[in-house]
Amino acid sequence: MAFENNCKLKQVKMKRIIFSILLLSIGIVSMAQKFSNLALKPQMGWNSWNTFATEINEQVIMEIADAMVSTGLKEAGYEYILLDDGWMAMERDAKGNLVAHPEKFPSGIKHLADYVHSKGFKFGLYNCAGTKTCGGYPGSRGHEYQDALKYAEWDVDYLKYDWCNTDKLNPAEAYITMRDALFAAGRPVLFSICEWGNSNPWEWAGEVGHSWRTTGDIYDCFNCEFNHGTWSSWGVSKIIDMRNNDTLRKYSGPGHWNDMDMLEVGNGGMSFDEDQSHFMLWSLLNSPLILGNDIRKMSQQTLDVLTNKEVIAISQDELGIQGFKHTTIDSVNVWVKPLKNNEWAVCFLNRSTTAKQIEFNWEGTTFEDQISAIKAVFTKDNIFNIRDIYQKKNIGTTKKPLKISLNKYQSLTVRLTK
Repeated sequence: MAFENNCKLKQVKMKRIIFSILLLSIGIVSMAQKFSNLALKPQMGWNSWNTFATEINEQVIMEIADAMVSTGLKEAGYEYILLDDGWMAMERDAKGNLVAHPEKFPSGIKHLADYVHSKGFKFGLYNCAGTKTCGGYPGSRGHEYQDALKYAEWDVDYLKYDWCNTDKLNPAEAYITMRDALFAAGRPVLFSICEWGNSNPWEWAGEVGHSWRTTGDIYDCFNCEFNHGTWSSWGVSKIIDMRNNDTLRKYSGPGHWNDMDMLEVGNGGMSFDEDQSHFMLWSLLNSPLILGNDIRKMSQQTLDVLTNKEVIAISQDELGIQGFKHTTIDSVNVWVKPLKNNEWAVCFLNRSTTAKQIEFNWEGTTFEDQISAIKAVFTKDNIFNIRDIYQKKNIGTTKKPLKISLNKYQSLTVRLTK
């Protein structure tokens, strides 16, 4: 009888231990979250994909890091250097770990991360929620926690997480799993959700990631579609029109941004006017400013666009309010964005393939942001100074109508100050 009672006592103790472990595990899961205090402003950096696709190597990335410093991009605020698809070997190692491609990155990812960090940047990698990445390399499905630990070991600061080869996975659950894995690994990582907007990530991703793609991939043109057969990539204006920004903008703010994909500025497919308009729209709409050009070889014009501090200041404004389209006048969009200190950014964008001339009468016009309730009413007594932020000079006040001449896809952006 004593023996039997002793056995029952051990069973009770074991059940209590198991129950305690279960409660602890539930507590850990409930505490899992994305890392706070990251991407409080739209992230800025460089990504390898648009120029190099999977043809990347450690020498190129080191040269990019050096060029980011020497060209003034680092000083302008670009913070992250990101490896996209193709950095890893085609197979995991015997323990199931991701390993660097032995020919492209013979010194290993940690060595490269250390180099990037030594230049004052943060370092990021790419992977995918599916069994394989879009380029056919090992995806993270079933290895989320293992991969997150490896990223922490390598001192990774940023993860772009794609959506290829996912079969019937639930997007929200798949991204939550990786979010929880990153949090459990303990190293703060900016989590960039790249699900292409198919499952309305803006409705669920605010607590999961720091930014989320709203559309498919960008293409190096201003107004075109490149059909790949089963999917398409899109020009700048196609992406702008693809989602209703008036609907999406309420989901955007510090720590959680609508992402319209990487920049194509300087890649040769667009004119200077189109590059400038592209960069301005991404800034006005608070999309992350992730460069995609070969900055080792860019022209002075391209550098001037990418380092225009007055444009970047619109992207990085402390209010974090996404801009919106106010009106259209003879094919010229008027986009506006409220800024700190009761200032406004106003972008006049010619959407036509022919030149346009318009006259914008400030008096009697009202700008009103329905989300923040910030409002500006232009009257004879409420006057703003007008500064052309491309030319970096003041061009008058709102006392008089603004006469504008714009070529195909050209824009004029001004900052209004009291």
